[in-house]
Amino acid sequence: MLSRREFLAASAGAAVVATGAGSAFAADAPKPVALKKAIKYSMIAGKLSVLEKFELAKKCGFAGLEMDSPSGVNREEAKKAAAATGVVIHGVIDSQHWGSPLSHPDEKVRAKGFAALETALDDAGFYGTATTMLLVPGVVNKEVSFDQCWERSIALVKKAIPLAEKAKVPIAIETVWNNFILKPEQMVKYVDQFESPWVGAYFDISNMIKYGVPPAEWVRKLGKRMLKFDFKGYSKALAKEKGNDGAGFGAKIGEGDENWPEVLKAVAEVGYKGEYFTAEVGGGGEERLMDISKRMDKILGK
Repeated sequence: MLSRREFLAASAGAAVVATGAGSAFAADAPKPVALKKAIKYSMIAGKLSVLEKFELAKKCGFAGLEMDSPSGVNREEAKKAAAATGVVIHGVIDSQHWGSPLSHPDEKVRAKGFAALETALDDAGFYGTATTMLLVPGVVNKEVSFDQCWERSIALVKKAIPLAEKAKVPIAIETVWNNFILKPEQMVKYVDQFESPWVGAYFDISNMIKYGVPPAEWVRKLGKRMLKFDFKGYSKALAKEKGNDGAGFGAKIGEGDENWPEVLKAVAEVGYKGEYFTAEVGGGGEERLMDISKRMDKILGK
């Protein structure tokens, strides 16, 4: 198995694929990476079959979907729908990481969380096209200190690395409001200590705005460690106006504080290989999904 150091060295010189992305890039800037739009499968609303949901995603211009695990969706149907429509299942989300965190004080709860992680990796491997399995590694709260979250989650992620290698799907550690890994330096340290290409970062660009470090700086510091990235919209002014940090997510895609031209420039600089950028906002039917798609296009300058 390659060490992370070997993996990064091997991929460092890979070329960035070019695509048009508007006037956000200067002539001497790195050429923008070809990005494919994606959404979470759970965002597609309505009494539709699995195939119909994939067809709607395609109609609205999305090239990829991320599936929850478990989700109640028959994975055989999802795989067939992906093949029929060409909409790629590019990732899987461990949907149990909040309910049974790997950092929990109770060993039985941690064991349940690990079993869910194992299932998510198995699902990701089954689809055959997933290139990440998104994981929130733990939660810091009154019962769990930062150090405890760090040590407990690391122990179980290490245990899962052989499973990730078998599935051929890396574990991507997400940045969320869990009072853990709130600075890019922390994520770099967390990922690098595994010394494995089977663990990387899943950067939610909008999630981290309230903590003060600009998203583009996160991207540059994470570099090749950033396997995928999510986005929505977050406005500090809106959060302040409403007196609630969560209200900042009321900003529409493209109207928050992300500074997308600089983010996309940084994504190009680090040679992002994840292909997809995935919206994580309130979903809906065709009208809502079309609006999300158009907003994503506007960010890319299409």
